[in-house]
Amino acid sequence: MPAGLLDIESLSRNDVEAILARSKFFQPAAGQTFKRLDTLRGRTVVNLFFESSTRTRTSFEIAARRLGADILSITAAGSSVSKGESLVDTLNTLGAMRPDAIVMRHSASGAPHFLSRYLPIPIVNAGDGTHEHPTQALLDALTIIDRRGSLDGLRIAIIGDIAHSRVARSNIFLLSKFGVQIVLCGPASLVPSELASIAPGIELTTDIFKAIDNAHVIMMLRVQLERQHEAAFPANEYFQFFGLRPEHIERAKPDVIVMHPGPINRGREISSEVADSQRSAILNQVENGIAVRMAVLERVLMQ
Repeated sequence: MPAGLLDIESLSRNDVEAILARSKFFQPAAGQTFKRLDTLRGRTVVNLFFESSTRTRTSFEIAARRLGADILSITAAGSSVSKGESLVDTLNTLGAMRPDAIVMRHSASGAPHFLSRYLPIPIVNAGDGTHEHPTQALLDALTIIDRRGSLDGLRIAIIGDIAHSRVARSNIFLLSKFGVQIVLCGPASLVPSELASIAPGIELTTDIFKAIDNAHVIMMLRVQLERQHEAAFPANEYFQFFGLRPEHIERAKPDVIVMHPGPINRGREISSEVADSQRSAILNQVENGIAVRMAVLERVLMQ
């Protein structure tokens, strides 16, 4: 694994398995709370978020603190970027402060890679544009393994705004390393045909019933209106054709898992009946985000 974590694409299956195994170690036992460790005592992590975030930013903060590290969170609105400072100058300023790692989210695809070329500091990609969101894919994989025991041999449907989803791309890269049967579904304009070339056997469809048929896992995606340049689908029309409802669940495996990276738009991407059902693993994903990010920070800072 290179210094930092920039993407899933460049990781080997062994790298992924090692991170997931360590994440398992950091999961608290049932009914127990996690005790603070001192593994990263004396280390400083900077959370540099140029896009709004609740789950990812907060879970990185909790993960760092549970490992004993000091963490400083900076948002674009609270930084000199809002005063016109360039990204390079911001990064050079941070580099001069010599943090031990930087966790970065940015609206521009490739921004963390750009940063990594300028600074000799491990960079963790917390989401870059429409490119990747590696820790989300890792926590999704951990959640599936918790429920199913393994990724091997599964049929997983990823449904929604595939075109603008960094979550979809990271999951495709990760799941394809385990031979998962991947089905991508959404409106024709939001399911780019080139994604089928990422790995052999990827299916593309605009029929949600076909996508869900015999699926072990249904992974819903948020409609990313802020990244779309074309006219958006009306919420009720989108929900009619691509929103996950109870009648869809009947077409999947009896023990199907329903996932969503959040934030959820109820009534557009998923119904409340499904989101709050026993088939939903959405809150498990949030919880596993902390364990995965602990494993990533430990690996990045202790190598």
